[in-house]
Amino acid sequence: MKRTFRIVPTLLLAIAIPTVVMSQSVSSRDARATREARTARENRVMTVDVAAALELAAAVTSAMGPSIASATALAANIAPAVASATAIAAQAPAMMSSAMTSASEALTSTSIVFPSRFSGGEVLTQGDSALRAAQRVLQDGDFREAARMFALIVERYPRSAQAPDALYWQAYSLYKAGSSSNLSAALEALSDLNRLYPSSGANRSDGRSLRQRVCGELAQRGDEACAREVVSTARGTGQNSNQGSSSTSGQQSCPRDDDDNDERIMALNALINMNSESAVPILEKVLAKRDECSRALRKKAVFLISQKHTENVADILIKTAREDPSPDVREQAVFWLSNVRDPRVLDLLAEMAMNNSDAAIQEKAIFSLSNSRSERATQILRDIAQRENASKSAREKAIFWLGNRRDAQATEFLKSLYTRLTDKDLKDRVIFSIANQRGPGSGEWLINIAMNERESIEVRKQALFWAGNQRAASVPDIATLYDRIGDKEMKEQIIFVLSQNKAAPAVDKLMDIARRDTDRELRSKAIFWLGQSRDPRVLKFLEEVINR
Repeated sequence: MKRTFRIVPTLLLAIAIPTVVMSQSVSSRDARATREARTARENRVMTVDVAAALELAAAVTSAMGPSIASATALAANIAPAVASATAIAAQAPAMMSSAMTSASEALTSTSIVFPSRFSGGEVLTQGDSALRAAQRVLQDGDFREAARMFALIVERYPRSAQAPDALYWQAYSLYKAGSSSNLSAALEALSDLNRLYPSSGANRSDGRSLRQRVCGELAQRGDEACAREVVSTARGTGQNSNQGSSSTSGQQSCPRDDDDNDERIMALNALINMNSESAVPILEKVLAKRDECSRALRKKAVFLISQKHTENVADILIKTAREDPSPDVREQAVFWLSNVRDPRVLDLLAEMAMNNSDAAIQEKAIFSLSNSRSERATQILRDIAQRENASKSAREKAIFWLGNRRDAQATEFLKSLYTRLTDKDLKDRVIFSIANQRGPGSGEWLINIAMNERESIEVRKQALFWAGNQRAASVPDIATLYDRIGDKEMKEQIIFVLSQNKAAPAVDKLMDIARRDTDRELRSKAIFWLGQSRDPRVLKFLEEVINR
């Protein structure tokens, strides 16, 4: 029951009454009597209410006694329960670890095939962790230990998603280990990969490529079975290359030039150390193909056949250089013809260097001629260099390679050729080639070109630059030239050439120019380039200039 306590109103009333009484008239007795009667009634009500409240409090206290006793007893019982729960929680990690170990052992030893929704979970997580750990060991270069760890993953988690990858990496680790026994073990691992996980990505792509690589190594070491496999694969190389991209299941895409992991490229590479009698016929069949998809295979075959030493190698390469539909393949054939010692090769190279409209093939032909030290090859290069109706590019290449021969005959020919040239670019090429030779008299010849006022200023500056840059002319010769020459632009070029030489005589000449030259701009240029020098004398010199 709700009870009303009127203690506060009564107190307020007790405070308010005197004030009211003082403000009223003394003569109003009836009013006073009425107010006193009302106050008395209110005091009686308050007394009754306080008594009732005290009675209620006593009843509540009596009722709460048993509850308090029960709560005390409950608290006494909770303490042991809390202690027991704490002990169980402390043992939980060890119990969980033991349970997980038992579950893992049961899963790896059982022959039961679990539905996919039950077989993922912790086994896959453990397998993934183990795979990553083994891959770290592989990256560290411990191939045998990595192979052991990958094999253990396959053994413990054969039904996990990591098993095919682990089997592939086991084979790869054994391949990297390198010995014949490891290579044989790698081949066995790849066979297991194909047998146990035929549809896995590791088997369909990477596994096949790795098998070609491993088998190629074993074939080179005399493994007959692998040799037969390599030859069989190489013979079939490019059979379906005209099918193009592998949009249809079962078809292979066209191999790329830079794809050394393509099994067909690997099969060709494996032929390089096999005997020529077995390898050349296979390579010849590859070169006979004409579809665009076999282009990369034909380029690889050109290189491989150039390394063989049979009578028909020259014929095969000459035919390829003339007839292959791909300019890239023809270029490769022309390039590798330089390895072939056959008089017919020079005729073909001369023809292609002079008359072929393909600039890239021209360049390869001239390069191949430069690799031949025969007098005939040298004469062909001279003919190209001085032939006025030959392309400018071909003439520049011929001049360049003649300059690389570094013999007196080549130098004298280039000097003679220079007097007959009118094209600035060809003249620049001759100047560079003679400077590059650094032969006797080259520096003097270049200085004379720089001094010749009948030459264009650009040609003279080029002669001066290459004379200094290639050290064809000595620093004293270049320094003396500064005093002999009157053209200001040529003097600026001499200052620059001297600044590129760190020798003490070059620094001496620059300081002399900065001190004595009457031209303020030339002095300024000399001071500027001296500021780039690390010669300790320069700092003192600059201080002198500052304090003038």
